[in-house]
Amino acid sequence: MIIIPLVVGDLATNCYVVGDPDTKKGIVIDPGGHAQRILHTVKRQGLEIVTIVDTHGHFDHVLANEVVKEATGAPIAIHPADAPMLTDPRKGFGVFAMFFGGLRGGPPADVLLNDGDEVRFGKQVLKVVHTPGHSQGSISLVGDGVIFSGDALFQGSIGRTDFPGGDYDQLIASIRTRILTLPDDTVVYSGHGPATTVGEERRYNPFVRET
Repeated sequence: MIIIPLVVGDLATNCYVVGDPDTKKGIVIDPGGHAQRILHTVKRQGLEIVTIVDTHGHFDHVLANEVVKEATGAPIAIHPADAPMLTDPRKGFGVFAMFFGGLRGGPPADVLLNDGDEVRFGKQVLKVVHTPGHSQGSISLVGDGVIFSGDALFQGSIGRTDFPGGDYDQLIASIRTRILTLPDDTVVYSGHGPATTVGEERRYNPFVRET
């Protein structure tokens, strides 16, 4: 599997261009900004993007949805609980919305992803795992030896839960029961910061480590 991380947008979001090396079909996960960099990477890899996947609806993960969709023709996929944020980003921030007054909505979701669904591109398959807590519609994508965790789990940390739909206890449960149950050597590609592994987070992450 081709996995190319790109740090995009003002909040240093990790966008991932992911592809099948045999068929050259691919997806873009969390296009949170710098659309032309994303598209340049797609072109350089010779990929045909078949889906744009948003792990959740917060603006820093979806800002480039519109441009990437227009350039590739790929549908936008997100969990139904976070789909309203795509057209009205303020719905994801409640009282914090005043700090993001200049935000405008983007295109609506074309595909709604639920727990257990699959995202297919060429010979590659990523399973949708619902991991709510950072937002109610947060999802992770699990493949062979990898998980794209969005803003659920970071290296040594977890996603914030003070935005609407955030729930600390729910997030901890999502991480412990849906992510840390994967094999230790599973690589965790997070929504922000460096990659890590399930084993490292199980042992050392102060929020969810085993005691």
